[in-house]
Amino acid sequence: MADPILAFEDLTLGYDRHPAVHHLDGRIAPGTLLAIVGPNGGGKSTLLKGIAGRLAPLAGRIVNTFPHMAYMPQVGDLSRDFPVTVFDLALTGLCGRRGMFGRISRSERDRAIEAIGLVGLAGFEQRSIRTLSGGQLQRLLFARLMLQDAPLILLDEPFTAIDQRTIDDLLEIVARWHGEGRTILAVLHDLELVRRHFPETLLLARDPLGWGPTPAVLTPDRLETARQMAEAFDRSAAECHRAA
Repeated sequence: MADPILAFEDLTLGYDRHPAVHHLDGRIAPGTLLAIVGPNGGGKSTLLKGIAGRLAPLAGRIVNTFPHMAYMPQVGDLSRDFPVTVFDLALTGLCGRRGMFGRISRSERDRAIEAIGLVGLAGFEQRSIRTLSGGQLQRLLFARLMLQDAPLILLDEPFTAIDQRTIDDLLEIVARWHGEGRTILAVLHDLELVRRHFPETLLLARDPLGWGPTPAVLTPDRLETARQMAEAFDRSAAECHRAA
């Protein structure tokens, strides 16, 4: 295996000292296209937050070798109350490199307009994000990701509650990124979509139940185990420690 872009070493993540991800070990090679699936509450979004640096490990560690990454949280986490235009929100994809108040060059403006067009929102540049449908907002978030130009891309439920045409268009963008050698991790719920478009899968139900080629991971037995583990979750349980 090539030197990993990302590795997990006995990683445990959680909230209020209660684990949501249990003792995860694994390595992700550059150029991997990985789906992260599992029941609600199984730790999928928590794992992405840990990779993105928004949540510190309870135990173990995340080893990364990437210079920077792009993280798209669930669309419901984005407030539409702030009066910002499509163009301005797309431009925030450049903040990581030029700073929040850095000068915007003409070439950067051109790149933003191009990205907006590539996701199917040409002509929407001066519209308020308040006027966008769910699918249009998701397209805009993909445009913002394009401007980040990152080798590692984290997507948290990127295809939830949007129409099929938008899903198909955004999958084409994901395939293009993968073809460029980028590493993509996506939290997903549609297992048929995963089977068709994602060659590798991590099945997570707090504990990792399978990680590898998608057909070998998404078996009926493993999916049933994941369901049972989710139903057995006890939020009042004490913090877990692995025996030495």
